Amino acid sequence: MLRPDIALPRISMPSVERLPLPAQGQAGPFATVFRQAHAEVQRVIDQGWPGESLPAMRPEAWAHRAQASAPAGGTAASTLGTQQQEFLSSIAPWARQAAQALGVSADLVSAHAALESGWGQQPLRDAAGQNTHNLFGLKAQGGWQGARADALTTEYENGMALKKTEAFRSYPDYASAFGDYARLLQGSPRYRAALNTGADAQAFAQGLARGGYATDPGYAAKLVRLAEQIQSRD
Repeated sequence: MLRPDIALPRISMPSVERLPLPAQGQAGPFATVFRQAHAEVQRVIDQGWPGESLPAMRPEAWAHRAQASAPAGGTAASTLGTQQQEFLSSIAPWARQAAQALGVSADLVSAHAALESGWGQQPLRDAAGQNTHNLFGLKAQGGWQGARADALTTEYENGMALKKTEAFRSYPDYASAFGDYARLLQGSPRYRAALNTGADAQAFAQGLARGGYATDPGYAAKLVRLAEQIQSRD
C-alpha cells in the first residue's frame, strides 16, 4: 500500500474505461502516433504505472470495475469466474458467522467483502507489503486501538472524487476481520437499518449507505449488483 511519503507520478488519466481510437481506416502520422499513445495510456490504466506498486483507488472501486466487465445475463457459471468462486469459498465460514450475528444472508456479507477487496485481488497492505486482511475497508477510527496501515483511497466530497491517504485497520487473520466487521455494524446505531434484512440485498445496501459506510453516491447500487450476482449462483 502507498505510504504518505511516496510521491505519485502526475499523469492525466481519462474518466472513462476506454479511450476513443481514430476512425477506422484513418491514416497518416497523426493516426499512427495517436494509436501508439492510446496503447500506452490504456496499458497504464489496465496495469498501473510501470515500476510502481501503487493502488490507484479504494479496493471497492476495483471490485466495481471487475463486476461491470462481467458478461450480462447468461447462467450463474458465466457471471462468476474461477477466481471469484474461489474467493467466495475461501471466506465462506467467516461470512456465515458474521451473517448469523447480523441477521442477514451470508451472500450479502460475501458481496460486501468482494466489493471492498476487489474479490480479494486488491487487498489492503501495510507499508511492508503485508496483507492487513481488512476485506471491508474499515478505517482506523472510532477508538480503534489495533494495528493500522496507511493506504490511498477515493473519497467523494460534494460529488467530486478525491484521492486521500487514510489509516485503515489491520488484522492478523480473516477471522478477526469478519468478527470486527460484525461488531462494528451491530454496535453502531447508524447501521441499524442494515441489520436483520435477511437476503434483501437492497435493504442491506441502503442501510449501509444511509449510515455513511462509504462516500461513493453509487455504493449501494454497486453492492446490490454484486449481491444479486452471487445470489444467482445458488
